[in-house]
Amino acid sequence: MKKKLFSEYQFFLTMPRDMRLVLITNMIYAFVLPIIDIFVGAYIMRSSNDPSMVAVYQLCVYTGIPFTFLINGFLLKKINISHLYSFGMLLSGISMIFMMTLSKIDMGGVSIAGLIMGASFGFFWANRDFLTLDTTNDSNRNYYYGVETFFYTLTFIIVPAVVGWFIVQSGKNEWFDGKITGAYQVVTGVVILLTILASMVIHKEKFRNPDKKKFLYFRFDLLWKKMLALASLKGMIQGYLVTAPAILIMTLVGDEGTLGTVQSVGGILTAFILYILGRTTKPKHRLIIFTTGMVIFLIGALANQILFSAVGVIIFVLCKVLFMPLHDIAYFPIQMRVIDILSVKENRSEYAYIFNHEFGLYIGRFFGLVLFIVLALYVSKDFALRYALVIVALIQMISIPVAKNIINHVNKTVGEVKKDNPNLVATKLDH
Repeated sequence: MKKKLFSEYQFFLTMPRDMRLVLITNMIYAFVLPIIDIFVGAYIMRSSNDPSMVAVYQLCVYTGIPFTFLINGFLLKKINISHLYSFGMLLSGISMIFMMTLSKIDMGGVSIAGLIMGASFGFFWANRDFLTLDTTNDSNRNYYYGVETFFYTLTFIIVPAVVGWFIVQSGKNEWFDGKITGAYQVVTGVVILLTILASMVIHKEKFRNPDKKKFLYFRFDLLWKKMLALASLKGMIQGYLVTAPAILIMTLVGDEGTLGTVQSVGGILTAFILYILGRTTKPKHRLIIFTTGMVIFLIGALANQILFSAVGVIIFVLCKVLFMPLHDIAYFPIQMRVIDILSVKENRSEYAYIFNHEFGLYIGRFFGLVLFIVLALYVSKDFALRYALVIVALIQMISIPVAKNIINHVNKTVGEVKKDNPNLVATKLDH
C-alpha cells in the first residue's frame, strides 16, 4: 500500500510545478467550501426558520458571481492574478463574518451576505478557471480534474461530519457559555486560516495574467454557442438541486443519520473511482464518463418519482453523489479544450470565454432555481419534488448529444485552425 501511494505521489511530481501549485491551492480551499455550505444552511435556518431566506440568499450568490467575473476582467489588466485569486478566497470568510454581525436575519442582510459570497466565488472561480486553463493541457486535464474532484468529494464527506460534531458538542457541553454562535465564530476563524494558507501556496509561483485584450464580446463562433447551451443545461440542474434534495430529506426521510451514512459510503466510493478515472482515462473517454453520469442521475430521479418514499430519496441522493463529480470530470476538460481552440481561431483572450461561460451557467441556474420555487408555490411541493425532478433529468439527457457534437466540432476545428495558421507552433492545439 505504501509503495502504491509513493508511486502515485511520484506521478504527481511529474506534473508541471505551476499546475501542482494550483491543484494544491484548490485542494486546501476544498476544505472551506463544505464549511460555507453548512454555515449558510444551518445559520440562516436557525436564525430565521424561513426556507425562503435560503432561496433568496442563493439567488443573490448566483447573481453576484457573473458580475464579479466582469469586474475581475477589468482588474486583471492592473492587478496580479494571484492577488485577486487570494482575495476571492478571503472574501468567503468576510461574508460569514458579516452575516454573524447582523442583529437580525432579514431579507436585506441575507441579500447583502449573498452578494458578498457571490463576489467571493466570482473572484475564486474566474481566476481559478484561467489558472487551470493556463497550467494544464488536454493530455493532463483528466488527471487534474480527477485529483481535484477526488479531494472535493472527500472533503464534502469529512468536513460536514467534523463541523457538525463540533457544533453539536459545543451546545451539549456549553463550551461557549451555552451560546451556539461561539461555535460558528470558531468555524469562521478556521475558514479564514485555511484561506490564508491557500493564499500563501498560490503566491509561491509567478503566474501570468490573461492577455490585455478586449474580453467583452456578444458574437461568438458556432462552437462556442454550443458550449453555452451545454453550460445552461449544467446550470439548470445546479439551480434546481440547490433546494430540492434538502426538502426531500426533510419531507420523506427524517432519519438524517441513515441518509448521511449512504452519502458517506457513496461519496468515498465515488472519490476513489474519480481518482482512478482521472489517472487512467484519456480525452477520448470523456463522452463515456459524461453519459454514464447523466444516466445515473436519471435513474435516481425515476427511483424518487416511482417510490416517493425514504427509500426513493436515499437512492436518488446516492445517484446524485455519483452523478455530480462524474459530470464535472468530463465537462470541465471539454470546456477548456474549446477555449484552447477558439482563443487561437478568433484571436481573443482566453478570459473572454471564461467570462462569457459564467453567464451561460447563470441563465441555467436562475431558471432551475426559479422553476423549483414557482412549481413548489403555485402547483405543489410534491409535484416539484416528485415529477418535475424527472422532467429536469430528462431535459438533461439532451446534454449527451450536445456534448458529442461539441467534441466532433472541436476535432474538425483543430484541423481548420492548423490549416489557416501553418506557422503556428507551440500551442495547446497539439496536445
